[in-house]
Amino acid sequence: MNSAIIVAAGIGVRMGAEVDKLFLTVAGAPVIAHTWRRFESCAEIDDLILVVRPGRENEFAALAGACGFRKPFRCVPGGRERQDSVWQGLAALRPEAELVAIQDGARPCTPVALITATLAAARESGAAVAAQRVSDTIKESAEGREISRHLDRQRLWAVQTPQCFQVKVIRQALSVVRAQGVSVTDDTAACEFIGQPVRLVESPAPNPKVTVPSDLPYIELLLSTVGA
Repeated sequence: MNSAIIVAAGIGVRMGAEVDKLFLTVAGAPVIAHTWRRFESCAEIDDLILVVRPGRENEFAALAGACGFRKPFRCVPGGRERQDSVWQGLAALRPEAELVAIQDGARPCTPVALITATLAAARESGAAVAAQRVSDTIKESAEGREISRHLDRQRLWAVQTPQCFQVKVIRQALSVVRAQGVSVTDDTAACEFIGQPVRLVESPAPNPKVTVPSDLPYIELLLSTVGA
């Protein structure tokens, strides 16, 4: 059995005050509905956990009904940080879950084929992540004013979601970082911390995340023309 955890409990401060980016309408539906639909459409996913802000469970249930989603889902409250929210989602998995795909709620363009490929890689290696090669020239700056050094872009990847794992692997990794008080910005970092290899699965199509208002026109275009 494979499950998906959609992390949808963030505040999204970079979108501006009083704006919930997950419920902004893009290409005829809320951002979170597009994200959810990708996993609803993926034959490899059996059920979903949505990690949401406390008190908003009814909004997500209403959205599922309005969109006609049929796969079993459960809403659980998010934590203070992203890794806490993922931990809450892992705690809600069914005992028979073997693989889990962890997805940003604000990443609505993820191709279903990419979800399937990343799950397959995690089944083989324990952990896998969707990623794209960096095409821009990248420089490092120590203080944010001047270039400190040049980085070889041929070795650089932009990590995205889904991030997929054997359930036992990600539980162990997050247990260790939590016990040691380590803060990680994504789930693969927890695997790196315990020495667990993470397979890169190259995303051939754009897979952006809604972060700032200027992201919306591009995502609208992708959702309107590319589809799943």
